Amino acid sequence: MNGEKRMQDIRIRRMTLDDVDRVADIEQATFARPWSRESFRQEMERNRAARYLVAEKDGRVIGYAGAWIILDESHITNIAVAEEERGRGVGRMLTEALMQYISNLGAAYATLEVRVSNERAQRLYKSLGFVSVGKRKRYYEDNGEDAFLMVCEHMPDAEADFEEEETIKPDEEPEDA
Repeated sequence: MNGEKRMQDIRIRRMTLDDVDRVADIEQATFARPWSRESFRQEMERNRAARYLVAEKDGRVIGYAGAWIILDESHITNIAVAEEERGRGVGRMLTEALMQYISNLGAAYATLEVRVSNERAQRLYKSLGFVSVGKRKRYYEDNGEDAFLMVCEHMPDAEADFEEEETIKPDEEPEDA
């Protein structure tokens, strides 16, 4: 994913600190145990392994997806779409764009966990090449639900002309970076 990806009236781009409040709002409305605004801020400012993308429609963030990349390994941390935009392919666009992005950064495969009850997400992941390789018992703290561990070993080919854009300017770098 070089620069940004546009489909229909939706733009996929790298997340910036300016997006944290809206991303946290979507997270809060989506998950029983949501990450805090501060968690997303820390991911952006301090976690060098973290990469996040947002989907934007009419200038407003409507979804996001994130992953951690360490060498050739990647773990998709979270994907969420604003409730009013669900069922329109935004989650697929974000996941495809994230997979391309992490492949461009050298990831040979991706892992994720998904609730056993979240059949919609499981169908999406399977359609993108993920396979279930195990179950994590009582993975979700809110209700003790199990999670499927899924892996995709067939990542998109890296784009030869990929150049990663910075999201934090040098003068914004945290003091202990």
